[in-house]
Amino acid sequence: MMKKMIFGLSLAVLGLGAALAQQPAIKRTLLNKTDFPDGYTIVQAMAEVAAGGAAGRHTHPGVETAYILEGEADLIVEGQPDRRLKPGDSFQIPAGVVHDAKVHGDKGLKVLGVYVVDKTKPLASPAP
Repeated sequence: MMKKMIFGLSLAVLGLGAALAQQPAIKRTLLNKTDFPDGYTIVQAMAEVAAGGAAGRHTHPGVETAYILEGEADLIVEGQPDRRLKPGDSFQIPAGVVHDAKVHGDKGLKVLGVYVVDKTKPLASPAP
């Protein structure tokens, strides 16, 4: 059971799901996973998106908070105005809200994300 969960989380890091896995321009690295508080998992991950790439529309069952390390992106969050992000910017996305990040410019994006999710649910799901 634990092996399946770890495998699932490693496949699901930052946006993920079968539809998103088809985008070879995204590299996801699971950095840390902590089962805390009871019934929840905190996942820390790095995502690298090549120039011209995008995360793809998706949701998370818990809150996402992230920090831009390199590059620029347009953050598209349903119900909010688009935001241009650059290194040093951080953002938070509420649980269940559809969002996407599209790289802006000719440099790739590197972002550090932290997710707090119910451990019985997948880390992310593609959105229509």
